[in-house]
Formats: sequence, structure tokens, C-alpha cells
Amino acid sequence: MRYSVAENEKERLERLRGLEIFDAPSDPDIDVICRDVARRFAVPIALVSLVDADRQWFLSRVGLEAEQTCRDVAFCNYTILADDVFVVSDAAADQRFAHNPLVLGDPFIRFYAGAPLFMGERIRLGSLCLIDTRPRAFGPDDRAALAREAERVSGHIWAHGAATDFDAFVLDVEDWEAVR
Repeated sequence: MRYSVAENEKERLERLRGLEIFDAPSDPDIDVICRDVARRFAVPIALVSLVDADRQWFLSRVGLEAEQTCRDVAFCNYTILADDVFVVSDAAADQRFAHNPLVLGDPFIRFYAGAPLFMGERIRLGSLCLIDTRPRAFGPDDRAALAREAERVSGHIWAHGAATDFDAFVLDVEDWEAVR
């Protein structure tokens, strides 16, 4: 394993797997959000990724054919370790990513911005992320706007979880308050 994990990784993975959302058909409401952020931020790629133990799987994607990648090359793994939007303005100039196969090869990532998808205060399931093939700046207003859209995605995921396992999610109403 060549990547860092969250302090609450076991709990995070249990919550994520409890959603029974991996490899499911995309959610039309989440697809709309993904398309909207790609258009709003004028990026060729926008993704809703869920980070599992060994992979990141794309619940929704714009501009990328792949349905998943290995976690050890996932920029989103960094996003789930923090509470704020994670930004890499130029991946080729960033030591953490300069040798990443997703930077050196297809899709040739140069810019990345990811907002964590919270399921409660401490659980980060994945990210809503933007990718570009050229370096970019991403200011405070951009960060705030992406974080708001990630909250919308988290709400849809929370609702899916509530529909999948009502009893488990009834107990997590306080978590929903943290998502909002």
C-alpha cells in the first residue's frame, strides 16, 4: 500500500460498503450535478468518486471512459484525508504527482480540485472532483462553490443509503445535519 489512509478507515469503509452503491447504475440526479460542475468550471473531466480499500470507483463521470482506477494513483485519496477542497494547480510540478501514471499518460492530469463527500462529520466517502489537462488557478470562491456542489452529491448518497438500509440511517440523522 503506497497511500495514506484516514484514522477512521475501517469505519469509513464499513459505511461506504453499507451503501451498496459500488458498480450500481449511475444516479441521474448526481449525473446532472457532475455535468453542471464540468460546464460551470469549464473542465473536460468531472467525477464523483468513491474511494474503496483498493480502488476508486466513479459513481458519475463526464469526459472519462474509465469506470475506476487503482487507489494508489487516485488524487481523490488525498481529498478524503482532509475537510477542505484539495487542489493541485499543476500536477506535473507537484512532487506527489509528477510521476503518477495519470499525469504522465491518459488522461494527462495537470489540474485537480476535489471536494470531499461527507457522510457525517468524520466520514469522507470520496469526492466530487474537477480535472483539466492544463494547469489552472482555483480561488476561494471556486473552492466554496465546489464544496457546495459536493454537499448536494452527499445528500443524494445519504438518501440512497437511507433507502437501502433505513434502520442504519435512521440512527444517523445527526450525520445528515453535519452533511447539510
